[in-house]
Amino acid sequence: MDTRDLFLEQHAAMHTAAVGGNKMSAAERTFGGLTDEQMRVRPREDLNSIAWLMWHIARAEDILVGQVVGGGAQLFDEGWKKRLGVARPDFGIGMTSPEVSELTRRVDVAALREYRDAVGRRTREIVSGFQPGDWGGTVQAEAVERAAAAGAFGARTEALSKGFPGPAALGAPERHRALPLRRAHGRGDHGPHRGRLRDRDLSRARRGVA
Repeated sequence: MDTRDLFLEQHAAMHTAAVGGNKMSAAERTFGGLTDEQMRVRPREDLNSIAWLMWHIARAEDILVGQVVGGGAQLFDEGWKKRLGVARPDFGIGMTSPEVSELTRRVDVAALREYRDAVGRRTREIVSGFQPGDWGGTVQAEAVERAAAAGAFGARTEALSKGFPGPAALGAPERHRALPLRRAHGRGDHGPHRGRLRDRDLSRARRGVA
């Protein structure tokens, strides 16, 4: 198994079966079977909703892989912004608790599921075209500047921009996308408060218990 195959295998483990063919993926086990109402529940005031988590990881992948690494346009700007019902261009860094609640209320959950699948498929198209030497490449400053100018990095534009250009390191966004399934992020990081999204919290969300 080479680097590309390893990445695609790990990517499939985080996306729906429709994207990567893994019927036991984290996405299938976490999001599968949930109603829109359950997706919108915030198990505790200091935790994000599952809908927010899905939006966050989908937006991060669209920005970091599709635009910054791939050098293309975000799928978000190709009709998904209107379908999602969410206009903000970032991926949730530094959002306040009221902002999380508002996004949770507004986002079209069915469109959100489709958007994340579309982003996942586009990532696989990009990575499938990688050659061995591409893994040692660097992120182009121009791609980072375009993303920053479009507001993709939100309140942390300066800090994130300093992290590029540099090694493409696709493993970093892949690891990042796994984390929000397990926890809510702290203020000044991604979500409103720091805390763990435990199994019992997911269970409460599935039951529609706030």
